[in-house]
Amino acid sequence: MRAVLLGGGLALLISLLGTRVAINYFTQWGYGQEIRDDGPTSHHTKRGTPTMGGVVIILATVIGYFAAKLITQTMPSASALLLLFLFVGMGVVGFLDDFIKISKQRSLGLRSKAKMVGQTVVGVVFGVLAISHSLADFRGETPASPHISFIRDYGAFTLPAILLILLIWLIITGTSNAVNLTDGLDGLATGASAMVFAAYTLVNIWQNNQSCQLSPGPSCYEVRDPLDLAVVAAAITGACFGFLWWNASPAAIFMGDTGSLSLGAAVGGLAIMTRTELLLIILGGLFLMETVSVMLQVTCFKVTKRLTGTGRRLFRIAPIHHHFEMLGWEQVTVVIRFWIITGLCVAAGLGVFYAEWVAGS
Repeated sequence: MRAVLLGGGLALLISLLGTRVAINYFTQWGYGQEIRDDGPTSHHTKRGTPTMGGVVIILATVIGYFAAKLITQTMPSASALLLLFLFVGMGVVGFLDDFIKISKQRSLGLRSKAKMVGQTVVGVVFGVLAISHSLADFRGETPASPHISFIRDYGAFTLPAILLILLIWLIITGTSNAVNLTDGLDGLATGASAMVFAAYTLVNIWQNNQSCQLSPGPSCYEVRDPLDLAVVAAAITGACFGFLWWNASPAAIFMGDTGSLSLGAAVGGLAIMTRTELLLIILGGLFLMETVSVMLQVTCFKVTKRLTGTGRRLFRIAPIHHHFEMLGWEQVTVVIRFWIITGLCVAAGLGVFYAEWVAGS
């Protein structure tokens, strides 16, 4: 528990102070955000705001984690290192995307195929390592489970390795893109991510306290390194909160794809390693809502264009947070109400998680 508190606290402090430094340097270097032309016109005033702030979130998390391990004199676990690999690796993909936007002075960075290739490489490598028995502990537990899981492994059916890696890839790319879609208003993705990672910190702490290694029983959890995963989750939570001080409206810096892709991937990685893949649908309800709104928008436009020759849109603009802006809602109002939705989703997810344990105990 000491490492959890240290990791979260140090990451928060590093992010809070480091973001101020990053704003100064990124402004001097001209690392300003380009704005999409088809978005709300009110966003055009944000052109030139420093971006790539996700670099600070990543550095704060990594430094906070390893500093906590050094202070407590404990060794990093395979699960935590694997999660950090996923977090940093997807951040590199996002960094390339942001750097191209800045250097080319355009709102689009990596081409969609190139970005997907990068996400696929990181996701597949993570998946292969997560199910590798070379990373299994003395009980034979690998970082990822070969079963489909809701709150714990579901059923006795074991997925073939190729299907398991495909599922892991789908979760990782899905969550990273979902947070990327959510990152469209000042502080929206940062605040929502902080709440979800805080929830996973609690989930990991509970799984550690009720692990089959410490408390054998019908309701114990077969999860590898839950307490160390909690240190990483707490560090990301702290880094997000520190960054939010500067990212809240009016934002002095944006996280960019460097931050959104890495945070989304880490959410998916935690869901996989904690055996709560399907519970993520509840905990990450806001991210799901944002993604579904884009899917519905595209589907509606294509279907109506094929049937009538004129494409019709379900929303004024997607993702859905921009739709409410176009309806006249103030940006701060949209962000706060979407944070409330995230809070309700997190509360519901934690409630379901705890209720399942109570019912089975």
